[in-house]
Amino acid sequence: MRTPEGWDLTGKKAVISADRRGWTKFFSSALAEAGADVAIIGSENSDMEEASNKASDYGHTVITQTTNLMSKASIDKSIQTVNDAFGTIDILVNNAKANFGKRFEKVTESEFDTLMDFNLKSMFLTCQSVGQTMLNKKSGRIINMTSNLAVRGLWNSVVPCASEGAIHQLTSSLALEWGRDGIRVNGIGAGWLNTEQESDQSEPGLLERYLPSKRKGHPNDLTQMLVYLSSDSCDFVNGQTIFIDGGALAHA
Repeated sequence: MRTPEGWDLTGKKAVISADRRGWTKFFSSALAEAGADVAIIGSENSDMEEASNKASDYGHTVITQTTNLMSKASIDKSIQTVNDAFGTIDILVNNAKANFGKRFEKVTESEFDTLMDFNLKSMFLTCQSVGQTMLNKKSGRIINMTSNLAVRGLWNSVVPCASEGAIHQLTSSLALEWGRDGIRVNGIGAGWLNTEQESDQSEPGLLERYLPSKRKGHPNDLTQMLVYLSSDSCDFVNGQTIFIDGGALAHA
């Protein structure tokens, strides 16, 4: 990806959280390609190491920190380590997310708690931890990855939709609260993504036929927006969630 003028992240220090979806390597690589040093935090069984290997191809510093994203103590320890290594943190990408499909009446209390903790509480804790550095220096960029489920319902997905809706509101409200301190908080709402570079369009499935784009997206479809929202050029963009979903939300 060619980095447009004004989106250059050279000298910037970024933190991104990892999960098991396989998206982290695309996002961390985009940040590194644009010039940022990148710290990846996540569990041992996340895609953190794969993302680290890919991002390292661009010649910038890439570090990993094994982190329990549902634990304040673990997050604070990892962020302190990153701060010590980088000297500061300019960018936070809350990428880690989990999902499952199940009828509402069959969702257990434990499943509800786990999903909300991983999707929402982890974001709350990471924003708080990194936010201390950003508030002290009166600048920063926070990008919260969410999905179109933040503003639309889906059957068998009441709890995931509720968590995404909460992320949407966290993004808007935190942008108001920290905006005067030089911190920009925005979100990217992903549509249905496939980590394969190309999908077979000769026999599109039901979902592909439904989407105006006639295809699922790829994490690379989101990377230019991610770099822009991480850059100094987005100074007048705050509290927005930009949906990149192949037209799904416009469809209905």
